[in-house]
Amino acid sequence: MPGQQAGRVPIMRMFGVTDNGNSVCCHVHGFSPYFYVKCPPIFKEQHLAPFKTALDRALLDDMRSNKEQITDAVLAVDLVSKESIYHFHNNKKVPFLKITVALPRLIAACKRLLGDGKVVVADIGTPPYEAYESNVDFELRFMVDKALVGCCWVELPAGKYTVRSNKEMITSCQLEVDVAWDKFIAHPPEGDWGRLAPFRTLSFDIELAWAAFVRRVDPDIITGYNINNFDFPYLIYRARHLKCSKFPYLGRVNAIQSVVKTTMLQSKQMGKRENKSVNIEGRTQFDVILVLLREYKLRSYTLNAVSYHFLKEQKEDVHHSIITNLQNGNDQTRRRLAVYCLKDAYLPLRLIDKLMCVINYMEMARVTGVPLSYLLTRGQQIKVMSQLLRKAAEQNLVIPVHHGVGDDEFEGATVIEPRRGYYDTPIATLDFSSLYPSIMMAHNLCYTTLITSPKHAETLGLTCEDYIKTPSGNYFVKSHKRKGLLPEILEHLLAAHKKAKSDLKNETDPLRKKVLDGRQLALKISANSVYGFTGAQVGDLPCLEISQSVTSFGRTMIAFTKEEVEKQFRTENGYEHDAEVIYGDTAFVMVKFGVTTVAEAMKLGKEAAGFVSAKFVNPINLEFEKVYFPCLLINKKRYAGLCFTKPDVHDKMDCKGIETVRRDIAPIVANLINNCLQKILIDRNPNGAVEFAKQTIADLLCNRIDISQLVITKELTKTEKDYAAKQAHVELASKMKKRDAGSAPKLGDRVPYVIIAVANAKKIPAYKKAEDPMYVLENSLPIDYEYYLTNQLSKPLLRIFEPILGDKAESKLLRGDHTRTRTISHSKAPSPTVPSPMAKFITKKYACIGCKVPVASASVALCSHCKSKEDAVYMQQISVLASLESKFNRLWTQCQRCQGSLHEEVICTSRDCPIFYMRKKVQLELTDQDKIVERFGAPSW
Repeated sequence: MPGQQAGRVPIMRMFGVTDNGNSVCCHVHGFSPYFYVKCPPIFKEQHLAPFKTALDRALLDDMRSNKEQITDAVLAVDLVSKESIYHFHNNKKVPFLKITVALPRLIAACKRLLGDGKVVVADIGTPPYEAYESNVDFELRFMVDKALVGCCWVELPAGKYTVRSNKEMITSCQLEVDVAWDKFIAHPPEGDWGRLAPFRTLSFDIELAWAAFVRRVDPDIITGYNINNFDFPYLIYRARHLKCSKFPYLGRVNAIQSVVKTTMLQSKQMGKRENKSVNIEGRTQFDVILVLLREYKLRSYTLNAVSYHFLKEQKEDVHHSIITNLQNGNDQTRRRLAVYCLKDAYLPLRLIDKLMCVINYMEMARVTGVPLSYLLTRGQQIKVMSQLLRKAAEQNLVIPVHHGVGDDEFEGATVIEPRRGYYDTPIATLDFSSLYPSIMMAHNLCYTTLITSPKHAETLGLTCEDYIKTPSGNYFVKSHKRKGLLPEILEHLLAAHKKAKSDLKNETDPLRKKVLDGRQLALKISANSVYGFTGAQVGDLPCLEISQSVTSFGRTMIAFTKEEVEKQFRTENGYEHDAEVIYGDTAFVMVKFGVTTVAEAMKLGKEAAGFVSAKFVNPINLEFEKVYFPCLLINKKRYAGLCFTKPDVHDKMDCKGIETVRRDIAPIVANLINNCLQKILIDRNPNGAVEFAKQTIADLLCNRIDISQLVITKELTKTEKDYAAKQAHVELASKMKKRDAGSAPKLGDRVPYVIIAVANAKKIPAYKKAEDPMYVLENSLPIDYEYYLTNQLSKPLLRIFEPILGDKAESKLLRGDHTRTRTISHSKAPSPTVPSPMAKFITKKYACIGCKVPVASASVALCSHCKSKEDAVYMQQISVLASLESKFNRLWTQCQRCQGSLHEEVICTSRDCPIFYMRKKVQLELTDQDKIVERFGAPSW
C-alpha cells in the first residue's frame, strides 16, 4: 500500500453495504493531510529544502511527547501555482507552498508555528505566511480530492484491493478490504447509481443484553428519540457503574471504545444547553429529535407530542420513577413496560418513514458532498464549504482561512408598507423564483469576481464595460471576463433541481419517487443556503460585499415590480380596475387587481408575472404563486388568508407571523386565534369571530377553561445566575428543586407553569406568581385570569381584529358585559409563592354543606337550619358525585384506549396531552366530593 511505511499513518475507513446487504469496511491507504500557504515574494525554489527541514524540526520540537514515534512530521513541501478565491485576479496564478504533514492534527500546529515566526530559514528569515484551507476537515479534504460525496456508491475494481482474512480483521463487518486511495471509483449519484443501498436501521429503547444485540444485528444506522443526550450516555454510564467492561464497544471497530463527550453549546436560537456525543465507529447515529429541532417549529418536542402531530398516534408515557416497580412486578406490569419500550422504538421509525428523514438527509449528503453524520451535528456552513472546495479544486483555486469575528451590518430586504385591512376580494401573490440565487447568477456575484474600486479595475486592465456597480456601491466583473464560482455552483444546483422534479413527474416506483422528492428538496435548500454562507459574519468565508449587493438588488427589484404593475394594470390601459400593490416583502408582492373571482385574479397574476419578468436580467423570474381570498393583512410579516393555487377550491388556511405555533404562550391563545381566523376566512363571518372571542374571554374569567389551555412552557437554557432579569420558569425551577430535587427541571428541559392569583396581583411581578400546574391542581390554587387576558390574549386578538374593527376593537373585545361576571376561586392552602400576611391568624373551620355557615366538626354535615332539607341536599351532592364519576370514567376510558387496554390502571404522565390535566383535575374533584358525601354518614334507609 502507498504512503509512509513506518510510524503512525492516517488511514481512512469507509463503512458501507453491498448490493446484497453485506457490511463492508474499506481501509484506504496513502492519503496524507495537507494545506497551502501563500509564497512570500522573497521565497524561491532553492528555499524549499531548508524550509521543509526547519518546519519539520519546529514541529517535532513542539510536540510535548511523540507517542506516535513520528520521525518525519513534514512529508513534503511543493511549490505550486494557484489563485486565491478572494477577489478578481484576471486569472493570474501565483506561487503557493503545498505543505503535506504526517497526521491531520499537525496542520493546526504547523499553521501556528508559521504564524508565530518560529520557522527560520537562512537568507529569508521569518516572512509572513498566509494559510489557505488549513481549516478543512481531513475527511472532507479526502472526499473533495476523490470526488466522493456522502451516501454514494463506491466501486473497487478487480485486482486493485486485497481482502483481509478473519485473523486480520479488526472490525465486526462481514467484509474487510484494503485499497490505495487512488485505486477506487466514486460514482456520482445519478441514474442507476442514484439508488439507495439496502442499509439496516435499528431503532431502540433501553433493554437487556443490548450491546451484544447491536453487535449481532450489525446495523448501519441506529435511531431513536433523544438517544444522543440520554439513551447512549445512560447506557455507557450505567455499564461503567456496574463494571461491564465489554459493554461500551458498540461500533464496528473492535478495539475502539464508545465514550461520552460533554460540551456546553450556546446560541441565540437554542440558548445554553448541555450536549453529549458518543463515538460509535461505522454506524450512523440518527437521532430523530435533532431532525425535528432543525426542520420543524413545534409547540412541544416530546415524542408523544410530535407523534400525535405527525402520525396521530400516542403512547403511554411512563414516569421514570415507576419503571423499577413495573419491572419488579408481575408478568402484566412487565408487559406494560415492554410495550412502552417498544413504542419508544417504533414511533421514531414511523416518524422517519412518514417524514422521509433518512432519504432526505441521504440526498442532502449526496448533493452537498458531506458525510451523513455532518448533517445532524454541523450547521449550514459546512455544506456550502464542501461545494465551494470541490468547484475551487476544479479551477485551481484555493480558499483563505477567515480570521476574527465580523460585526459589520448591512441593510436587509425591502418591506413595502402594508395597507392593513380585511380584503374580501382576491389578492394575487407574485413571487420571485429562487430570488437570491437568481440575483447572484444574473449579476455574476462571487468572491472570484469582486473588485474593490474602479481604480483597482484599471490596474487589472478592465474597462467600464467589464464590470458592474451594484446598488450597494460594490463592484463585480461581468461573466465574459470571468464566470463566478458561486454562480456556477448555483446553476448546477438549480439545473439538477429542475431535472429531479422532471424525473419525479415521470417516475412510477414509490421508493424511487421518494428518493427523487428528497433530492429535489435537498437541491433547493442547498441553493438557498449559498447567500446565507456569504452573509454569516462569523462563518467560514463571509463576504459583506456579496451579501449586501444581493439584498440591494432585491430591494430595487421589489420597488421596480410595484411600480411596473401599478403603471401597467390601469383602466387607461384597458383593464377594468387599477391594480394596487398592498404589500411586498423580500421576494414577493401582493396585488389587488380589483376583480371579484379567484380565476380572474389568477389570470391577471400570471399576466403581470410575465410582463415584469421580461424586464429583468435572466435568470431572474417573477412567478404567479397563489391567490388569497379573503385576506387579512395585519402588519409587516403578519397576514393570513385562504390560499388558492387552483380556482375551484382553497388549498389551506395560510398564516404568517401569527401566534399559532409559539411555545412560550398558552395554548388558549393559539386555539382562540385559529378559531377566529377560521370564522373570518373560511366562514366569511367576522361578526361570528368577534362573538366567539367574547365568549372565550367570558369562559376564561368564569373559570370554565381547562388548566391545560393555560399552561405556558419555556426552556431552561441558563442557570439562575446567568439570567439578567428574573424569569418565571427559572424561579419556578428553583422552587421545585427545593421541594424535590429529583423531579425538578434540569438545564435544557422545558418548564411548564401557570400564573396563579395572589393578593395585590397587579403589584406582584409574574415570575413570583408562576407555579407548577400539578401543584396548582393538588392545592386548588386560583388562576390569575386577568393576567391571561391582559398579557396573553389581548395583543394577539387586537392584531387580527384591528384591521376589521379599527379603533373599536379594544372596547368591543376587552370591555363590556362579557367581562363583568367573574368567578373567584379559593385555595385549600395559602399561596406558596406570595404568602398572605394574615395566613398565621387563619384557622380551618368546617362549613354546612347546604348554606356554608360554620359547623362544629367534619362529622356535622348540615346546620340546624338545613337539617330539615337533608334529603334534598344529599341527593344534590350525590348528583354532583355521579356527574364527576361519569366525566372521570370517560377520561379514564379514553386514556385506557390510548394505552391499548381497557382493563389496566392508567399510569401515563404525558403533560403534553390535555386529557392528563383534565383527568387529574376531575380525579381531585372526585376525591373532594367523596369526602363531602361521607360527611352525611351511612344512609339510614
